[in-house]
Amino acid sequence: MVSIKDIAKKAGVSISTVSYALNGSPKVTEETSAKILAIAKELNYIPNAAARNLKKRETKVIGVYLTDFSGAFYGQLLQGILESLSRNDYGLIVCSGEHSHRYLPERMIDGAIILDSTFSSGELLMYAERGHKIVILDRQIEHPNINQVLLDNKAGATLAIDHIVEKGHTKLYVVTGPEDSFDSMQRLNAVRQAAQRYPHIEYSEIPGDFTKEAGERAAEQIIDEYDQIAAAFCLNDEMAIGMYNYLANTEYNAGEHIHIIGFDNLEVSHHTKPRLSTIDYSKRRWGAVAAEQLLKLIKDVPVENERIYVTLVEGESIGEKKV
Repeated sequence: MVSIKDIAKKAGVSISTVSYALNGSPKVTEETSAKILAIAKELNYIPNAAARNLKKRETKVIGVYLTDFSGAFYGQLLQGILESLSRNDYGLIVCSGEHSHRYLPERMIDGAIILDSTFSSGELLMYAERGHKIVILDRQIEHPNINQVLLDNKAGATLAIDHIVEKGHTKLYVVTGPEDSFDSMQRLNAVRQAAQRYPHIEYSEIPGDFTKEAGERAAEQIIDEYDQIAAAFCLNDEMAIGMYNYLANTEYNAGEHIHIIGFDNLEVSHHTKPRLSTIDYSKRRWGAVAAEQLLKLIKDVPVENERIYVTLVEGESIGEKKV
């Protein structure tokens, strides 16, 4: 790889003169600068971005860390992040896996948005202590260099359970998410609290993992145990869609025998028959707010933790229980 040393040798000038010319410094005459730039182009010189960024202590790039890229959830979130960053002349890289964690300590990015369970809270605190700027979407950590932009999972789960009870249902299944998911555990804890307010409800939990396959397995279990009309709260829409898929091949119908509600209001849920009841929030706004908060941290502007609010979308998948 061609270095500024090679350019200096061919131009017959010092390395510092080449550096000044490449960076547009007025310390070099126009004639010398033009000569050096022509030689750099001739030699196909590519600046060492890592070295330049280390000197400037900025990359103008933000890292977004996700546990994985599966499912239909991430597109709008990333679009919201991208739109906010683009308006501020920042780039975006999407990362996954523990090997990409090094981008923070090596300052290959200016900051990070975290929705990734492979980071421990201790690791994030360590980076924050070193001055790295971080926005977290999937946990609660208090530190001046860390900002929280969290979903109001408790409100969403409570809305779902209250809606089910208001429709007269007395048998309730909850299909849980991954044990290492912050959002899943917050929703599940809220469900358990809500269930205590309704002691007449027959309540059961079915383990899930936020995939369609988990929803299919849950539907199979519910059908195997079926003795009356039941309601099922899937802690995300992916599992609710899986439940629809399974029921389509049985004599049982969503909204008639099994009443279903999800969480996330994914685009696909708009096209289910009957329309899926679900908990809605703006994934694009979630991403946009996270990006805006991170840019403020980078500029050392004081920020407060943010919460993304949720609403209930009523569909025909949750109907009145018929006696």
